[in-house]
Amino acid sequence: MNELIQKAKSLLESNVVQVVIGYGKGTADKTRAIFATKPDDCNQLLFDSRCVQNLAVYLTKHEIKHLGKPAIVAPIPVLRSILQLAAENQLKETDLVILGVSPESKLIEFESFGAIEVFLETHKIEIDEKYKATIDKIKAMPVSERFAFWMEELEPCFKCYACRAACPLCYCPKCTVENNQPQWIPAASHLLGNLEWHVMRAMHLAGRCTDCEACYTACPMGIPIHLLTKSMLQDVEEHFGPYGPSVGKQNTLSSFNPDDKESFIR
Repeated sequence: MNELIQKAKSLLESNVVQVVIGYGKGTADKTRAIFATKPDDCNQLLFDSRCVQNLAVYLTKHEIKHLGKPAIVAPIPVLRSILQLAAENQLKETDLVILGVSPESKLIEFESFGAIEVFLETHKIEIDEKYKATIDKIKAMPVSERFAFWMEELEPCFKCYACRAACPLCYCPKCTVENNQPQWIPAASHLLGNLEWHVMRAMHLAGRCTDCEACYTACPMGIPIHLLTKSMLQDVEEHFGPYGPSVGKQNTLSSFNPDDKESFIR
């Protein structure tokens, strides 16, 4: 994308930003995040179907903030995550320059978070039919069978926390799983500890997940943990109305609306 490279170079040359966060060539035909601090570094930038990492995860990192004001290459999942981080008071419009990338790989410069919201109105979160079918199948299982299914799926987890590291909405300086006074989640990677960790994480993402699948992509064991967050997206929409990141929208589980259906209460 020559247009992207030239734009990134001009932002660094004019000192509008001090670092450009984008995608570059990795190993084994994969891409990785790169942090261009010099105009010539921008020649490494690329964008294609392999660029699935959610770069918004770096916007809250202490190390990246100290590099200076960033510009970020932002396909749709990254744009959604930027809005959600802004809604949670983690980002301001003046904090960054957004180099949006459309599904057709066209460069889009957004002047404001409001402009991103308008753009995303035509690119709403839609769970793929193959995932819907799998989620429906799991939900239709008897409780005991569903429990056994997830215990088996989560058994290979050895608590590397790659899912947490890849998620832009897991930005807490100290995660619940690291608290030991009291210890809410067992540190050991045994069946119960694994289940409690992944259920807790899914609950914390309820109404916040931007459906980027970064957690699943990062998992070295290929555990389908993204099915948990996708299922939560469905539940939020069913019980609390249409879901989508918005700067002025309150988080689902930290707000109260007298009009909430409350149909989930048994």
